[in-house]
Amino acid sequence: MAYTDIDNPSETAFNTVLYTGNGGNGHTISGVGFQSDLTWLKSRSSAISHMWIDSVRGVNTVINSNTTDAETTFNCLDPWNSDGFVLSNNTNFNGNGVTFAAWNWKAGTSFTNDASGTGIGSIDSTGSVNTDAGFSIVKWTVGSAVNGLAVAHSLGVAPKIIIYKKTNNSSDWYVWLNKVIDSSQDYLVLNTTSAKVDINSGTYGIPSSTLISNFGFANTEMIAYCFAEKKGYSKFGSYVGNGNADGTFVYTGFKPALFLLKANAAGENWRIFDNKRSTFNPNSTSLQPNSSNAEASNTDIDFCSNGIKLRTTSGEINPSGTSFIYMAFAENPFVTSTGVPATAR
Repeated sequence: MAYTDIDNPSETAFNTVLYTGNGGNGHTISGVGFQSDLTWLKSRSSAISHMWIDSVRGVNTVINSNTTDAETTFNCLDPWNSDGFVLSNNTNFNGNGVTFAAWNWKAGTSFTNDASGTGIGSIDSTGSVNTDAGFSIVKWTVGSAVNGLAVAHSLGVAPKIIIYKKTNNSSDWYVWLNKVIDSSQDYLVLNTTSAKVDINSGTYGIPSSTLISNFGFANTEMIAYCFAEKKGYSKFGSYVGNGNADGTFVYTGFKPALFLLKANAAGENWRIFDNKRSTFNPNSTSLQPNSSNAEASNTDIDFCSNGIKLRTTSGEINPSGTSFIYMAFAENPFVTSTGVPATAR
């Protein structure tokens, strides 16, 4: 059995690039390694909102994970190219001298589902999918909805995590957890520090290999980012903190490139770490997806060859007895499909 189907994630699935804005039009950002379909931008040095741009909604429409705002039209990017993107002079993503991180995921294969024609689901959907990497972007519009309406996601397997948002009016960002913590359905809210909520899956429906729920929304336009686990590339799970500087170890099965976490209790921020903003252990450089704050260096974790080791007593990532959910994406699999092991930092 192969250890992984994705030997080089930074060339085919996920990669982080860092850049400094120049305040001008036509600022070329390279080094992504592929043509991105979801680019999540955040200023490292300034209090600027997180900006999510995807190929399904279009390169000039932005939603902000730290607010409930509807999507906004900006002159953001020239269409993504095979190794990056080109920025306009907007200060939100290209302020002169401002440093940024850009997290990029590849989908790449467009799809359209006519629910009445295919018999798949009950609402038409369009999107882009990368089945090898377990990632799809799904867009749909719904009128007078009732609970139980379903939308095709095109992954071929049930997603473990779905991040979804109304785009035409104000709403929270919901992070649906499909048996991530235990055998139940739960959700967290990406734009807040609120606690995990248990879901009545009988009302909304459990994600399947073909469908996700419309989640009961009516008279709205929706976007969803769907993630399924792929061995050696992505892992979505939970851990319990031990309140010790010799902290909990989280096994992922790969050397992480990105680690996103949130306490299931209320009052704690989301945190995102990556392998580019901090290139050695301990990795102490994080941003908060629910806040416009600039990056901080006040929590320590190690990126290991096969997972994450917590190195702090911080209440936001490792308090004793508190459970957390996480999303992790690989820099390298622990062992490649040809048997080459990952090296530690």
